[in-house]
Amino acid sequence: MSGTTTAGARLRAATGGGANRWVVLIVLCVSLLLVALDATVLHVAVPAVTADLSPSGVELLWIVDAYPLVCASLLILFGTLGDRIGRRRVLLLGYGLFGAASAVAAFAGSPVVLIGARALLGVGGAMIMPATLSVLRAVFPDRRERAVAIGVWTAVAAVGAAVGPVLGGFLVEHFWWGSVFLINLPLLAVILPLGRLVLPESKGCADGPWDVLGALMAAAGVLGVVFGVKRLGAGDGALDPATLGPLCLGAALLVLFVRRQRRRTQPLIDMRMFARPAFSTSVGCIVLAMLALVGLELIAVQYLQLVLGLSPLETGLRLLPLTFAAMAAGATGSATLRRVGPRAMVAWGFVLTAGAVLLLVLMGQHDRPALLTAAFVLLGFGLQTTLFGAYESMLSEAPAEQAGGAAAIGETSYQLGAGMGIALLGSVMNAAYAPAMSSVRDVPPGARSAAAESLGEAYQVAARLGGPAGESLRTAARQSFVHGLHVTLLVSAGLLLLGALAALRLPRIMDCPAPGAAPAEEAPKARQARGMRRPPEQRSAEPRPAERPSSRLRKPPEKRPPKLRKPPETREPSDLAALRGRAEARSR
Repeated sequence: MSGTTTAGARLRAATGGGANRWVVLIVLCVSLLLVALDATVLHVAVPAVTADLSPSGVELLWIVDAYPLVCASLLILFGTLGDRIGRRRVLLLGYGLFGAASAVAAFAGSPVVLIGARALLGVGGAMIMPATLSVLRAVFPDRRERAVAIGVWTAVAAVGAAVGPVLGGFLVEHFWWGSVFLINLPLLAVILPLGRLVLPESKGCADGPWDVLGALMAAAGVLGVVFGVKRLGAGDGALDPATLGPLCLGAALLVLFVRRQRRRTQPLIDMRMFARPAFSTSVGCIVLAMLALVGLELIAVQYLQLVLGLSPLETGLRLLPLTFAAMAAGATGSATLRRVGPRAMVAWGFVLTAGAVLLLVLMGQHDRPALLTAAFVLLGFGLQTTLFGAYESMLSEAPAEQAGGAAAIGETSYQLGAGMGIALLGSVMNAAYAPAMSSVRDVPPGARSAAAESLGEAYQVAARLGGPAGESLRTAARQSFVHGLHVTLLVSAGLLLLGALAALRLPRIMDCPAPGAAPAEEAPKARQARGMRRPPEQRSAEPRPAERPSSRLRKPPEKRPPKLRKPPETREPSDLAALRGRAEARSR
C-alpha cells in the first residue's frame, strides 16, 4: 500500500512539467464529459420515466430541473472550497458522490428518490466542473499550452452536450430509462483510480478561515436567480409571486454577498477581478454566447421535429454538423488566438454566429438541407470560437491562487446564460406565436387559447377537432411558429452583435509571459495596467516610501568630478562681487 502511494506521489510530482500533464487533461476532459452528458441525457427519457414512476407535474419538473439548479447554485461554494482545501481533493470527492448518485438514480423506485438522486448528481457536478478548470490552470502554467488544453476542454463540452440526447435515446430504446445513469459508472471506474494517481494537488494562497456564511449566501442567491429565470422560461409571468419572489430574494443575497466579500480581508472571491476589463468582459461574453446557443438549440429542435416533421434520430443527425464545427473550432482555437488575439477572436466569433443566425431566417415551412447544414456549421464554429476565447481570457486573467473561484464564476455565468436564453428567447417566441392563434376562424375560443400555448399543443387540438377546422388550425399554427422563429432569430442576432461590441474591451494581443513567471513577479506598471494589486500580506511587507532606497544614488566623493571654476577673465562683475562678499564673511 505504501509503495503504491509513493508511486502515485512521484507520478503526481512529475505531472507538472512532462508529458503526464496531457494525461491529466484526458482525465479532466472525461470528467467534464460526465457532467455534460448528465445535463442532457435525461431529456429523451422523460416519457419513459413518466410511464414508469407516474410523477405529478411538479415532481416531473423537479426531476428534470433538480440537477442544473443544484449544480449552478453550488459552483461558487465548491470552487472556492477547492482553493482552500485542495482542488484535487474536491474533484475526487465529486467523482465518488457522482457515482453513488448515478447508481441511486438508475434504480429509483419513486419520483422522490429520483429527485433526491438528481440533486446529489448536481452536488457532484458542482464539485467537478470548477475543479477541472482550476486544475487545468495549475497544470498548464504556460499560456500557449493552456490555450491548447482549453480548446480540447471546450470541444469535449460541445461533444457531451450533443451526444447526450442521441445516447440517451439509444439506451432508452434498447434497455430501460435507468440505463442513462448507469453509463456514468464505467467512466468513473476508470478515471477515479487514474485521477488519484496522476492529478496533482493545488490550492490557493489564502490562509484565513473559509467564509461559510458567504458561501451559503452565494449558493442561495444563485439558486433563487436561476430558479426564477427557469420559471420565466417555462412561461410563468414575471409578476407571478412564485417567479418574482425567488428572483428578488436571490438578487438581494448576491448583492449582500458582494458587499461582504469587499469588506473581508480573506474573501472567497476577490471582487477586484471584475475591475479588470478583460475578466469582466469575458464573463459577459460567456453569458451572451450561452444565451444565444441554448435558446436557439431549443427552438431549432422544435422546428426540425414539428415543422419539418423529422424523427428524433433525424433531428440528432441534422445537429451533428454543429457539433463537428464546434470540435474544429476548439481544436484550432489555440492557433487562432495566437494569430489574431483575444479581441478579434471573440468579436469575429460573435459576428460569424450572428451571420449564421441571419442565414437561418431564410428557412421556411419546407426543408432546405444544404442551407440548414451551412448555417449550423457557421453557428457551431462561431459560438465555440467565442466561448474558447472568452474562457481562455477569463482564466488567464485571474490569479493562479484564485483559479477555483474564477472557474466557478465562469461556470455560473454559463448556467445563468443558458437559463436566461431559454427565458428570453422563449418569451420572444411565445409573444410572436400566440397572437395569430386568436384570429383562426371556425375554431372554438377554448381550442384557440390551448393552441396558443405551443405548436405541439396546437397539433393536439387540431387532431381532436379534425375536419377543415383542425386543418385550418394546424396550418395557422405552422405559419405562426415560423414567423415567431424568424423574430426570435433576429433578436438573437442583435444580442450576438452586442456581444461583438462588448468584446472590443478585450486585449488586442495574447500576452504570453515566461512559463516560470508568477503573477506576483510582474512589473508594477504591468500590474497597474491590468488593474492588479499585491495581496495584503505582500503589501504589508513592502517598505514605506520613506524607507525605500533612493533610485538616485550619489557617487562617492572620490569619484565625483571636480567643480570647474570660471577663469577670472571670464567672470562677470556680479560674480566678482559675490566672491569678495564671501571672502569678507570668512575673514570675520
